[in-house]
Amino acid sequence: MDFLLELLQTPSPSSMEMQIQKRWMKEMESYVDEIRTDHAGNLIAVLNPEAECKILLAGHCDEIALVINRIDEQGYLHFDKMGGINPKAAVGMKVTVLGNHKTLTGVIGVNAQHHGGLKDDFGLEDLFIDCGVKSKEDIENLVQIGDLAVYKRNPEVLMDQYISGRGLDNRTGQFIVGEVLRKLSQKDLKVGVYGASTVNEETNMGGAYFAAAGIEPKMAIACDVTFSTDYPGVNKNKYGDIRLGGGPVLAKGAPINRKINQLLEKSAQTLNMDLQYELTPRMTGTDADRMRVTGRGVPVSLVSLPLRYMHSPVETVSIKDIEEEIDLLVEMITNMTGNESLNPLDE
Repeated sequence: MDFLLELLQTPSPSSMEMQIQKRWMKEMESYVDEIRTDHAGNLIAVLNPEAECKILLAGHCDEIALVINRIDEQGYLHFDKMGGINPKAAVGMKVTVLGNHKTLTGVIGVNAQHHGGLKDDFGLEDLFIDCGVKSKEDIENLVQIGDLAVYKRNPEVLMDQYISGRGLDNRTGQFIVGEVLRKLSQKDLKVGVYGASTVNEETNMGGAYFAAAGIEPKMAIACDVTFSTDYPGVNKNKYGDIRLGGGPVLAKGAPINRKINQLLEKSAQTLNMDLQYELTPRMTGTDADRMRVTGRGVPVSLVSLPLRYMHSPVETVSIKDIEEEIDLLVEMITNMTGNESLNPLDE
């Protein structure tokens, strides 16, 4: 838990993941046989690198962020989005501005309701960051166009069962991949396991492509988050019934390899573990999509953590679901021989 909470407090905006990658590498290096990097900024921790059969687990470490696009004469910072920022969730938030020479605290100002408030259809262009300066000259040596900002929000543990904070999408996935490697390091493996902390998923998924293209795995599993629907206002008839504490979520759809899902389901049965399901008919919207189309093609699956309040400063997940996803992946990989057929036409 301490390591997970530390990751959640480490800024990792898409395109600027270096700090969290170094922290993850420091944690992994004592458990794995080898650590690799690439020009995208991925970190890849490897167990049993001599094995012919390679299994790739990918959890992206980047989070959504704000990107500074203008500094006005009064020193207010105007911004665009780096990933899926919701303007309504940004109103009134504190932020950490990762300046070129200094880290600053700012607040996202909002027009008082007494003065008319925000218009109903406001966007990011109507918001700004106030860092407490009086003019452009006071801040332009500290902050440049293209610098990034993240919500200033520490993670919280709710009722000893949930974790809430910013960027659980998907530093929880990065954590899960690392914990799977740590547990597998005590096993007698017949396959090679490549745990990738990937970059840029929130913006272009390029990190996943670099990782899979470089490794050329037999199969790949993306460890990400998915939309929980167990809170007021969500249409379950439209979005399905996904609950915190209900267990890991397997994707079903055209991109997903059925044989990998069968391996995961068999492992869940062995562990007497409940699984949940989501539909991804065309695309998954995750690293799995880019890993799948590398090289000669890579069979993929997607194992997701149910998450409430996606892309908000208070994303919320279940500790039980995290633990079960780790156990599920460890069980499956431990029992693999490397000779499994992933061809759906094979009986």
